[in-house]
Amino acid sequence: MDMFEPNRRTVLAATAAGAFGLAAATSARAAAPASEEAEDIAIRPFRFEASEEALADLRRRINATKWPERETVADDSQGVQLATVQKLARYWASEHDWRKCEAKLNALPQFVTNIDGLDIHFIHARSKHENALPMIVTHGWPGSIIEQLKIIEPLTNPTAHGGSAADAFHLVIPSLPGYGFSGKPTAPGWNPVSIAKAWATLMHRLGYTKYVAQGGDWGNAVSEVMALQQPPGLLGIHTNMAATVPPDVSKALAVGGPPPAGLSPDEKHAWDQLDDFYKNGLGYAIEMNNRPQTLYAIVDSPVGLAAWMLDHDIRSYRMIARAFDGKSEGLTRDDVLDNVTLYWLTNTAISSARLYWDTQHNLPPGGFFDVRGIKIPVAVSAFAEEIYQAPKSWAEKAYPKLIHYNSFPQGTHFAAWEQPKLFVDEMRASFKSLR
Repeated sequence: MDMFEPNRRTVLAATAAGAFGLAAATSARAAAPASEEAEDIAIRPFRFEASEEALADLRRRINATKWPERETVADDSQGVQLATVQKLARYWASEHDWRKCEAKLNALPQFVTNIDGLDIHFIHARSKHENALPMIVTHGWPGSIIEQLKIIEPLTNPTAHGGSAADAFHLVIPSLPGYGFSGKPTAPGWNPVSIAKAWATLMHRLGYTKYVAQGGDWGNAVSEVMALQQPPGLLGIHTNMAATVPPDVSKALAVGGPPPAGLSPDEKHAWDQLDDFYKNGLGYAIEMNNRPQTLYAIVDSPVGLAAWMLDHDIRSYRMIARAFDGKSEGLTRDDVLDNVTLYWLTNTAISSARLYWDTQHNLPPGGFFDVRGIKIPVAVSAFAEEIYQAPKSWAEKAYPKLIHYNSFPQGTHFAAWEQPKLFVDEMRASFKSLR
């Protein structure tokens, strides 16, 4: 037997990014906003300023990195290559300026509110256009609110960015629990089901009676759970990392078998992408699913943290590696390091990883990309270099109320961050029928 197979079965039962049988875990109680009677429902302004001491310590630690020897192969099959991470470290220590990112964040309307005992941080960018559609946008791992910064202005102010007033959105962009500026859970229980419930509470608290939700990675999981819970006011969702894998395909992937017969070229391409990811791309997820607390090294070493975050999936890693070779393709060196620095300064390497553990250990098993039975309207954007490019045929079966589908010959896992123009166009098209 292939030495990989036990892990393959375990992780596919528990999935690449944590596992959950979401339909089984969703209850009528979860569909309602959290009770606010005993809660402090205040919405407090927020801003962040890193101390000079913290930034000096970061540079010192980067410069003090203890390096291993280079990989013994001429490609990236052993992981993040030494040359790439050394280029990253040199730029991070000598040229990257966190203060520029900090200024961008502090120029935005940021807030914190307590939901179910945890402080939730969020950006709340309202459009000047009266009939703007409210949308809650959720990031994933290894992302953060940094992923969404490029889409805020064109979505809230469309008339200055090639659109009309009818394209306007009010944006709510929260930091996941344990990520960025949100609070860190001190007990198990924060997973896509509870986060989806909290997001409904947040939108209710902000006074939105009708809204849509969007996400990729964990953001897709949260948005799809919201669609299952059907909180009052949720009109539909958009995903850039759809869960459309049919049961026969999911079963074949889980056992490492051949693909089912009769797959179309698009479906076979999706199979090949998933098969490669499950064979070669799950190292980070296995560890965070099972032993997140063990990751002390990435709390102590900024370069270790950066390498861990770069190694999410091979296609986005290669795109980032090219950026550090001077060939920016959507993400710049500063984009990448703004995000890693946010994780570093907030000390969220392990608290963010616990989302994987909490999902695997506190929800029924099920595949991350398995069809969940969503009944409300869904829009899908399928980018070529995502973990897998969801075929239209699968999307049509997964989402009976599919209101929009588009696929693109480019774009990796970080759609809003890397392809903001395409992403903005997709939001406008996806939700036009729900306004």
